[in-house]
Amino acid sequence: MLWTLVISTTVMAQRAGPDEVVAARARELHARAIVVDTHDDTTMRLLSEPAFDLGALNSTGSIDISRMRQGGLDALFFSIYMPGDVTGPPAVKRALQQIDKVREAVRAHPRDLMLATSVADVRRAVAERKIAALMGMEGGHMIDADLGVLRTYAALGVRYLTLTHSRNTTWADSSGDTPAHNGLTPFGKEVVRELNRLGVMVDVSHVSDKTFYDTLEVTAAPVIASHSSSRAISNSPRNLTDDMLRALAKNGGVVMINYHVEFLSEAFRTAKPPAAVQAQLDGAAKQCGKDQVCLLLDWSRIYHEAMSKGQMPVVTWVEIVDHIEHVVKVAGIDHVGLGSDFDGAIMPLGMEDASKLPKITGELLKRGYSERDVTKILGGNLLRVMEQAGLR
Repeated sequence: MLWTLVISTTVMAQRAGPDEVVAARARELHARAIVVDTHDDTTMRLLSEPAFDLGALNSTGSIDISRMRQGGLDALFFSIYMPGDVTGPPAVKRALQQIDKVREAVRAHPRDLMLATSVADVRRAVAERKIAALMGMEGGHMIDADLGVLRTYAALGVRYLTLTHSRNTTWADSSGDTPAHNGLTPFGKEVVRELNRLGVMVDVSHVSDKTFYDTLEVTAAPVIASHSSSRAISNSPRNLTDDMLRALAKNGGVVMINYHVEFLSEAFRTAKPPAAVQAQLDGAAKQCGKDQVCLLLDWSRIYHEAMSKGQMPVVTWVEIVDHIEHVVKVAGIDHVGLGSDFDGAIMPLGMEDASKLPKITGELLKRGYSERDVTKILGGNLLRVMEQAGLR
């Protein structure tokens, strides 16, 4: 029977075209690899939409259990997020609410989800055919300049801290704000050291260039950029320069490629929407108000329609792999991974949700990457950094 299967498979491979052979190989490899995504904003939906259920196949957004399983996503970091202008006790309270929502989602779906805080947990989830749910905190403003609050988050399962969001904190400069501290303050350096001690990964996405370099001087463990791309391709301050990529590689860290269209494409980033498109965007902003989930869903639809009609530069999922390839050339194969920003950004055409992830594996194989290297990109590199940070 086994010989019959081998002969049959060989005959089928001989009859199949090159693309079909690569596609079959990609499916098998993708299923075998541990696929990790370090940044997802679905937590906003868990908090703001009482009817939203991860267990239902949703027609909007990018993440639910069904589409994660379709896409072979094994481990996902749910982002604990709020804008940088929410500070002090209100920020701490909202952060704790979001942590609770993630933990409750796991409790509500025990057959599909497992709360994970270590590499061993991720591997156990995969062995039990569950999706590992991890947490990362997107912005140091949520610790309220208090290391005790940071320790509380760590005890509740947060496994990385993005030092800033789009505004400066009282102790670190952001890439989205006017510098106020010349990088990290002395307290900011204490935060990095405490993260190292706790075994919580230091995340340098969103930080200013000076904060980035200050962090590398202080940290005793490899760092991550949980959702950033290459500035050489798209000149956004949210992306990393080639010098930063080389410094990150020397540190042993990893940059997880962000799928947001502006971070992938310089043409899109610098394009001015036509008047008709801008009117739609403004209308959505007015209608949604402060509801960020509503605004993202509406803007995603508007921008996708504009790209499809040729009103905006087209950005496709293949450009994710272009950024991966650039990082590999500059920093090396051990220093790149996937940090989608699903449910928190405008996705490129063809990567609208987690079910599309196997496309990345197929494209990497087409470009000549070995199966071993593809497994590193899909999640192996991030798991290695977790272990080195103390999250074994």
